[in-house]
Amino acid sequence: MLVNGEKLSLPDGATVQSAIDTAEAPYKIGASVGILKKSESVRSESVREYRVKTTKGELRLEIIDHLSASARRWMEDFRQYEGISLRWSSKNAIAFGPFSESLKPERNLTKLDKYDVAFSAGGYNPSNFHLLFSLAEHSADYGAPEDGPFARVVGGKKLLTSFERSDRILEIEPVIEWQESAKHLVTDDTNTILEDGDGLFTFIKVELALESPEGAEFFFGLIKDGFFEVDYESSSFISDNSLKGEICSFENFEARKDGAVWVRTAGYGTGKVFISRDERTASVVHSVIGHIQQGIELIHMAGKGHSIFVKTDPAPINILGMGFKEAEKHLEGLGVELVREGYKEDDANIVKLNPSSTIDILLAKKVIATGAPDSLVIRVELYDELAPKSVDFFRHAVGLTFRPIGTLPVMMIYEDTYLFKAAKSAEKYKEILPENVLVDKTKAFEIGITNQAAKRMGIVGVKTEDDDLFGPTGEKFSSTNIIGKILEPEKFKALTEKDTMYVLESNKEEIE
Repeated sequence: MLVNGEKLSLPDGATVQSAIDTAEAPYKIGASVGILKKSESVRSESVREYRVKTTKGELRLEIIDHLSASARRWMEDFRQYEGISLRWSSKNAIAFGPFSESLKPERNLTKLDKYDVAFSAGGYNPSNFHLLFSLAEHSADYGAPEDGPFARVVGGKKLLTSFERSDRILEIEPVIEWQESAKHLVTDDTNTILEDGDGLFTFIKVELALESPEGAEFFFGLIKDGFFEVDYESSSFISDNSLKGEICSFENFEARKDGAVWVRTAGYGTGKVFISRDERTASVVHSVIGHIQQGIELIHMAGKGHSIFVKTDPAPINILGMGFKEAEKHLEGLGVELVREGYKEDDANIVKLNPSSTIDILLAKKVIATGAPDSLVIRVELYDELAPKSVDFFRHAVGLTFRPIGTLPVMMIYEDTYLFKAAKSAEKYKEILPENVLVDKTKAFEIGITNQAAKRMGIVGVKTEDDDLFGPTGEKFSSTNIIGKILEPEKFKALTEKDTMYVLESNKEEIE
């Protein structure tokens, strides 16, 4: 049995849950898992991709031309390359070996693109072949066979520059596409019984493109609860429409290969995120933000209504809302320097980052973090079930859609009423229809937002005392949608008109 590609021995009658527990597989309650039934009909010629497990992590190779001599040698005997170590490295390439091959070395320049894979023979000696990985577009005489590169790296690309002489290839496995199997099953029932030979897939891992820092943040916002929700499926892709209507910058123009993750940046469907199931050409309105590094089988099996658990590489740098010391400890492990700005004391909460994206922070190895006194950082509960559209507007306006902490400047305070106006004018392109409007009275510390029936839509208000006559914004009941409540009333009452409230959304687990 295989669990996320790893071999595992389980007793008869084992369930999905026991397999997850035994393998310590990445999984989140509520996720849909894929079960691929064993098939004896798969031929090596039908395999397009291979997992190459190394001491540093996993690479994923895609065969370029199945008919080339080099590709056929690889497909016929790929396991002979298990155990070979890194032999040499340069700015243009790295090579694992040596080993003997029946291929004929040629005394010619070989043209290689970045991430190409080819055989190379040192000294043109068939007993001194190596597996060569190209780090840059270049041409050189490597004693390669006439057909040149036979594969390309499509996953784990960042590993290529991290290998050392002590590293080696541990195991190589073909990636069997789900179409080759007679049966597959997708379920969220972890009591499902597994059979001998089944392949279980519990998550996907997305390698985010360095060329798409803003796209990566958009994706983090999409999966902040851990799931890619399949709202639509076709033979070509699956999509999550949760952020439809949100704007994402176009950053990365490239062909959308099987497993490419991309976002629509203009036109109808802006904000939808897709994962390819086949080859698609590049598009000026679809920005590629990453590629499936692991779990492509689950992408091909999943259908509408399924929830796919997602991990990313890199993981998001989530230090907003943290104190400086906690953040410094977290960033130290990533090799990132933190520079304090604003309120710099140890009791500060981080409310802003520069650069703001995970990828840019990792590339710069430095981030300027702006702190605010803890008294200005106030936890709230939002009523997603009672007022989903109004809460969506609020999150968008204050910046909670893509960040764990939002910004809400105080506009006015009079008597027991506090009014706020978000800096982002979301009402220009988002509606606030009446939803969860007041009926009997305003409760102290509940958060209201004026709807389209009010003179000024999008004003946020909170009262510190119950009120039988007016809503939290001072408007009549029918003009006010109730979207949540303040969880730290004493902090809230200390706000002044000069302050900015930093909104920290609490999850259900914290509230309960």
